[in-house]
Amino acid sequence: MTERSPDHRARLLGPAAPTSLPRTLARIALGGMLTFAGISHLTVAREEFGAQVPNFVPFSEETTVVASGIAEITLGSALALLARRRIPLGWAAALFFVAIFPGNIAQWVHARDGFGLDTDTKRFLRLWFQPGLVGLALWSTGAWRDRSPRRRDRG
Repeated sequence: MTERSPDHRARLLGPAAPTSLPRTLARIALGGMLTFAGISHLTVAREEFGAQVPNFVPFSEETTVVASGIAEITLGSALALLARRRIPLGWAAALFFVAIFPGNIAQWVHARDGFGLDTDTKRFLRLWFQPGLVGLALWSTGAWRDRSPRRRDRG
């Protein structure tokens, strides 16, 4: 059985110490990219983002694109502006990138064009960027590095 250290919740949700300049710049850039993408969901790129909505999503394509855009604006803004909450935001961003990955797979499987991804090869190569975004979210926020250690219960 595992048990978390008593300060696990405080370390995860409490204010975090600053990170290095490269991590900080990467976190702010990632936040800016997410915010820009979210605004694009709501304005100029609705059709392109619609190409990524998997068939199994129980909401309309329009609702899904708008909701994910709002989520990206919120998450991106928080990443860029709330440095002291970087650890839970890093985990949230990583989980967000995992959650939207089926959209990238759907775009590839169903041969949907969008964002210049107009061949199966381009759509397939795009799939390999998602793990990089997960890694960038965890690295730039220090979420993986600063996670709470787990202790084994020796009881």
